[in-house]
Amino acid sequence: MRLFLILPLLACLGACSLTPTLERPAAPVPARFAMGATTPASMLPPSALGWRAMFGDPRLQRLIALSLANNRDLRLATLNVEAVQAQANIQRAARLPAVELDATSTRERVLNTDANDRANHEVNQQTGVNVALSAFEIDLFGRVRALSDAALARYLASEQGRDAAQIALVGAVAEAYFAQRLADEQLQLTERTLADWQQSLELARLLKQAEQSSSLDVAQAEGQVALAEADLEARRRAQAQADNALQLLVGSELPGDLPPALPLERQPSVARLPAGLPADLLLSRPDLRQAEQMLVAANADIGAARAAFFPQISLTASFGYASTSLGGLFDPARQVWRFAPQISQPLFQGGRLRAELRLAEVRKSEAVAQYERAIQTAFREVADALAGTATFDHQIEAQMRAVTAAERRLRLSDLRYRAGVDGRLELLDAQRQLHAVQQALLELRRAEITNRVALYKALGGGLHERDITKTAAVAVAH
Repeated sequence: MRLFLILPLLACLGACSLTPTLERPAAPVPARFAMGATTPASMLPPSALGWRAMFGDPRLQRLIALSLANNRDLRLATLNVEAVQAQANIQRAARLPAVELDATSTRERVLNTDANDRANHEVNQQTGVNVALSAFEIDLFGRVRALSDAALARYLASEQGRDAAQIALVGAVAEAYFAQRLADEQLQLTERTLADWQQSLELARLLKQAEQSSSLDVAQAEGQVALAEADLEARRRAQAQADNALQLLVGSELPGDLPPALPLERQPSVARLPAGLPADLLLSRPDLRQAEQMLVAANADIGAARAAFFPQISLTASFGYASTSLGGLFDPARQVWRFAPQISQPLFQGGRLRAELRLAEVRKSEAVAQYERAIQTAFREVADALAGTATFDHQIEAQMRAVTAAERRLRLSDLRYRAGVDGRLELLDAQRQLHAVQQALLELRRAEITNRVALYKALGGGLHERDITKTAAVAVAH
């Protein structure tokens, strides 16, 4: 029994660690963003703003909820977390001794012969009970602990990767939904435009029959209607493709009981998000935390590679009882034990251990570069979104003035054409200009909303489901 009393002491010897101290590189980006006002300290960060509070369209909320339940990419990311967690648990179990209880009972009939070569049979019985410790490595140089730390870091990285995948999915569904809204509204605008141009064509034909216009006016009107019909087919194709893209992200057929869609100009998404944030707040993004955990894992792998140069000590031991009869099995005189320590020291590996250490160091350098690149990418995503926030409002306002001016020009051109002051060409040009600026306004509205989604996603939003009431409660708590 004294053997098992010293086992915890042997396990405590694994206090030496050859893992280098991890020094995280400084963020290779400016301390603050160039555009955007300073954020008040009491303002709720976008990472805590639930997607239900960000996107107020009930139809979009329903689609996001369906995608979180059905999307295959997110499901694979979740399964990957579970797999890496199991691997981490397996590696952590290696740091503890594996104790087994074995109970055996053997009964056999053997053939014996005497000196006269006469055969006789004898029945033998053996019963045993053992508690065994199987090949437990005493981690003197921290190899097993480093491997366990690396597995834990990779598990944490997989969790962050799953969160990053969810944020990306929420943003992708929102962008696909607004693309679908754009395609639908562009289709409706083209249908209205085609109807107006067909009426204009009928007017040109009537004027031609009354000999108040020439065949040139009719030909121009027919060409314009043909272009509108071709554009209508293109808009129908774009709408079908947008529907397909949204359905793929949702992961199932779109249900028929979805709430009615809201037009782009009435989307109730949050118009302003905190700007001017210090760059170090980007570290709350799941993808950056994932890169950081991968750096921790690569650093721990160096410790395991270093420890492989030193002796590995393992211990196998057992203690129990063995008897030929079950009744006397636990007689103190029947005690048996076995103690088998083993030490293994690498002598010649053909350079394999040095190559493994060098590989671990290179992979750590790669992890550092990936970590820095992730920070730079995140900084640029936020900076680009902030640049859009600072300019889209003025651009949309100017485009709306252009639409108003085009509508006024069309009304005047139509009056002048009917009065015979201007020719048909001036009216056609006014109609085309109005159609073009209206389409451009729709594109701008969608781009402005998409920019808001990009900023929300870039600042780590989209992981929580809080609605407006819950978000307000969180803001008060902060």
